[in-house]
Amino acid sequence: MNLQFHLLSRITVVALICLLATASYVLYHSDKQFGQSTQIIADSLGKQLEMQLFRINAGVGQIKQFPDFDLWKQTGNAAGVCVRFIATDGVVQRNLCNGPQADDLNYPDAFETFYRWLFTAGFEKTRAIAFNGQVYGTLTVTPSAEMEIAQAWENISGLLGLSTMTVLAVSLLIFLSVNRALRPAGIIVAGLERMETAHAYRLPPFELIEWQRTAKAINQLAASQQQLLAERQKLTIKLMNLQEEERRILALELHDEFGQCLAAINAVAASIAQTAKQQCPDLMGDADHISRITQHMLDNVRDLLLRLRPAELDELGLAASLNSLVSGWNTRSGGKCHYQLNIVGDCVLLSEPLMITLFRIAQECLTNIAKHSAAQNAIITLAITENAVTLTVEDDGCVTDLPFPEGSGIGLLGIRERVTALAGRLTLAIVQPHGLKAEVWLPIISIAEPQT
Repeated sequence: MNLQFHLLSRITVVALICLLATASYVLYHSDKQFGQSTQIIADSLGKQLEMQLFRINAGVGQIKQFPDFDLWKQTGNAAGVCVRFIATDGVVQRNLCNGPQADDLNYPDAFETFYRWLFTAGFEKTRAIAFNGQVYGTLTVTPSAEMEIAQAWENISGLLGLSTMTVLAVSLLIFLSVNRALRPAGIIVAGLERMETAHAYRLPPFELIEWQRTAKAINQLAASQQQLLAERQKLTIKLMNLQEEERRILALELHDEFGQCLAAINAVAASIAQTAKQQCPDLMGDADHISRITQHMLDNVRDLLLRLRPAELDELGLAASLNSLVSGWNTRSGGKCHYQLNIVGDCVLLSEPLMITLFRIAQECLTNIAKHSAAQNAIITLAITENAVTLTVEDDGCVTDLPFPEGSGIGLLGIRERVTALAGRLTLAIVQPHGLKAEVWLPIISIAEPQT
């Protein structure tokens, strides 16, 4: 859930709970207020009636006028309140309502039902009328239930209107405040995504201290990772250079020592065969056998030299080496798979480390195609621009889905290590309906001048 709406919903729920509690208190207070008003009316009118009895007992008033509600009617201000006096003999002496009943009161029926269910609307108050220890009757004051409900609705509707406006205003203010406060979160997420490709990018400073600390920690981590990546890249380049140097030395030793010795053995075998032909014909077979073994070893040495350090790479460049590599695989495949090479751009722009890396990657890809893909066609495309080089190897083999299972081989891992160390990208994709497309992108500047 979005954090803004999560906080806003929580605050709204709390506000509604507070509003419900306040509304309950207002309704309770309105009911109590009506009860107190009715009790005050009963006490006031009771005192007036007792004063009438006092005057009658003093000979000032007349008993036939008792009870007289005229004074209360003139001074009373509670509309819809009805009073009734019942004498001790049970005969109703007087029944009077002060003011109109207010039939045009407006409130929802649902509210009336709820209020009547919650409270006793129009609850009457009774008071005994006595003088000199003698009870003359009972006074009953009955307020208008409709007036009570109308007054309660007026109180609660005003509260609901004010509270609704308050909740909406507070919710809007909180939404805007939270939206502004959480805006750096989106910037941080976008910055982290950008750091995946642009390692030098850093998060900007923020206004809030919490976001400042977060951005500072992320920037420190990014700087540390960038330094580790640069050191790893530098070390990997050194290791690859050392590996290539060892291969070059080994190839030179094989060519100068082992190759020369095999050539000498082959020459001696030929001399023995020539001598044996004239003096000892029985040795001809052994001499030919030695010659065949020596030639087989020479062929293996040439293949090994080609894998260790192609002569074309040093003498003629990358284009010639790739052409020789593709021609060799076409010859060895015997027509089972056709290899095609396309070069776009000038290979002269490439430095020696970059040429060696591209050659090794192409060599590994073609080896994987021959061993595992069962492909009939393979296309190698080398595209060179001013700032970058892209090597694409595509086949129509048996691969139908990615990723490859763990532990499937070290060839792809070696390619990825080379590409990562040189600040490049390796992308694998499925060729429809089947087959694999491996695309390697390498920046020329980063290869020629590795970061330190």
